[in-house]
Amino acid sequence: MKRLFVLSSLLFAMTMNLSCSNATISEEANPLLEEWTTEFGVPPFDKIRTEHFEPAYIEAMKMHNDEIAAIVNSEEEPTFENTIVALDNAGITLSQINLIFGMLSSSDLDAEMQEVQNKIIPRVEEHFNTIMLNEGLFDRVKVVYDKRASLNLDEVQMRLVEKTYNKFVRSGALLEGEAKERLMQINAELSELSIRFGNNLLTENGSFQLILNEKQVADLPEGVRNQARESAKAAGVEGYLFTLDKPSMLPFLTYSKDRDLRRELYNGYLMRCNNDNEYDNKQLAEDMARLRVEKAHLLGFKSYSHYVTDDQMAGTPEAVYELLEEIFEPAVESAKRELEEMKELFAKDHPDEIFEKSDWWYYAEQVRQQKYQLDEEAIRQYLSLDNVRDGMFYLANRLYGVTFRPITAPRYHKECTVYQVLDHDQSHVGVLYIDPYPRKSKSGGAWCGNFTEQRYVDGVRKAPVLGIVCNFTPPVGDTPSLLSFDEAETMFHEFGHALHFLFADVRYRGLTDVEGDFVELPSQIMENWAFEPEIMKEYAIHYRTGEVIPDRHITKIQNAALFNQGFTTTELAAAALIDMDIHSLESYTDMNINDFEQYNLATRRGLIPEIAPRYRYPYFAHIFNGGYSSGYYFYLWAEVLDKDAFAAFSQCRDICDKELAHSFRYDLLAQGGQRAGMDMYRKFRGADPDKTAMLKARGLWSEPVAEEEMPEGVEEIEDIEKAEETVKPVTLKPEMSKRPSTPTLKLSIDK
Repeated sequence: MKRLFVLSSLLFAMTMNLSCSNATISEEANPLLEEWTTEFGVPPFDKIRTEHFEPAYIEAMKMHNDEIAAIVNSEEEPTFENTIVALDNAGITLSQINLIFGMLSSSDLDAEMQEVQNKIIPRVEEHFNTIMLNEGLFDRVKVVYDKRASLNLDEVQMRLVEKTYNKFVRSGALLEGEAKERLMQINAELSELSIRFGNNLLTENGSFQLILNEKQVADLPEGVRNQARESAKAAGVEGYLFTLDKPSMLPFLTYSKDRDLRRELYNGYLMRCNNDNEYDNKQLAEDMARLRVEKAHLLGFKSYSHYVTDDQMAGTPEAVYELLEEIFEPAVESAKRELEEMKELFAKDHPDEIFEKSDWWYYAEQVRQQKYQLDEEAIRQYLSLDNVRDGMFYLANRLYGVTFRPITAPRYHKECTVYQVLDHDQSHVGVLYIDPYPRKSKSGGAWCGNFTEQRYVDGVRKAPVLGIVCNFTPPVGDTPSLLSFDEAETMFHEFGHALHFLFADVRYRGLTDVEGDFVELPSQIMENWAFEPEIMKEYAIHYRTGEVIPDRHITKIQNAALFNQGFTTTELAAAALIDMDIHSLESYTDMNINDFEQYNLATRRGLIPEIAPRYRYPYFAHIFNGGYSSGYYFYLWAEVLDKDAFAAFSQCRDICDKELAHSFRYDLLAQGGQRAGMDMYRKFRGADPDKTAMLKARGLWSEPVAEEEMPEGVEEIEDIEKAEETVKPVTLKPEMSKRPSTPTLKLSIDK
């Protein structure tokens, strides 16, 4: 992944859908405040300019306040319709502006857009805080909540009442006086700190350049050299340019023989916003951790992680730690074995030297080629971006009968392609934008988010408009964009989020969100199909020769499926653990955040020095600029679900079994947050999820030792009942009637 929206959690908590207002705030019409006449309701990107956002926000906040005042000042007895539904329908214009601004500021944050962000977003944050702490509004909501059992509500309406009430409570509605004022101050400070954190990271990412000459890149694959040359031209420099963007950095770390250059590039990545300069994020991260402890205490929780997980499937930090530490220890042991294999090759190249973090990718590739004869650069030739895109479209058609038709529509950037999504009966499902390539003003990583969300107007479903945004290797000359294994998997991942948004069929806007640790299930399950032989043969076609990927390559891919999983799992789990560690503090004292990270990973848990966590605190945008605070574990928690769910498809004759896919679509994807995630999963799978499939997929599974039959007359000794403990089904919290506390998960970021 590597990034997310710059707007804060509370701001996104209210983010919903499309405006139909004709209000104007100046003589010039503002397209953000007009009713759109574009085909399929796509935003009029050809008319929207940066200067439209500030006046549109101001007018939309005024409109929202008027709608709230109408609810609060009503002389009618509070009812489900005049209070809960009215509140659910309030602020549509403002929410729509949030969606567009969030997507555009992540995809193209130039100086002008950044100025608007810094100026207006704190004001919007304050606006939402004020609404959530409006005593008159909460009093009316509470009246309906208290008498809900007598209102003859259906299951969905009851859930909306409960989620609405709990959202207010989690926002501090039960606080009084100074406590309520302090919470508003904390929220405002957190919003400002988050924006500064993200801006610093964007600057640091964009300012690093490794400029090399012909000799220094001679050992790199042709495609890597060509891309670096094009990057240099675009930046106005001579030679070959490598940056901290993953499509640039990882190929260099994988193929360059120059150890000093590998170290320079990777250290640049590891030390982002950690250089004691004006863009340093250490103090910002510490300040946010301190404020979150205080916020949790005000709201009645021992720690911020208790506050967050209380509203998720996990239920408690202890449940999260149980999963992470069950994974982390065997993953580190697996990584140690991988390291020993690499050290044999390393010692030949660098006798008497120490293996470093920046050496891992290069020597992992050497081992992979030696053991499996699998050359990722050769496989890239079959994974052009167009082919991978067609492959995921093919898969969606096999599973759900939907098709994707290219259309001409307003675009926010010339590199976007746009598709209308049609259902099996040719009815309109939605519109999908794909924005695939890096640029200086784009956040790193990959994500999927809405420009407009699905909603109901007068009983008719309005289809969503959404976008997949990535940072893949761009085309060079007549060579198309060729993706790595990870990039192809990322494309399928984000497409899974897109399908989740497209298939949503939710009656009330307040029931759009799912639990955070459920949200990655729809995306991660798609990764399982990406390299299935039957699916690969439909899309993995050599971009020059037109040859379908041969069986020998597929066999090598399958044989190497568990390769380097110790490293991959370790760095992922390590990041999830340090997220939980800093947000599980029950009191805050001044700290050195780097020492805190080192202590918790190396000293406490035994992380080997050759591996860094996937994200370190100073550039951990997920948790300090995005909505995954106490939530980076979501990926691993959801992996338990996705691997168990995919096992159901694997057990069918057809890996794309239509009956099972129908259940997955309508029992899970279409439901949004109308039902608890665990209830949806159980309906689809018929049982609780089991961790076995996930542990096997990561190479961490050991078959349990069979219990020997005891001789007749000899009692079984309880202490040796289990020679090797089997993996237990994951225990997830079934009851979840509250709105997620991390609503920025509307935006998916790659891991």
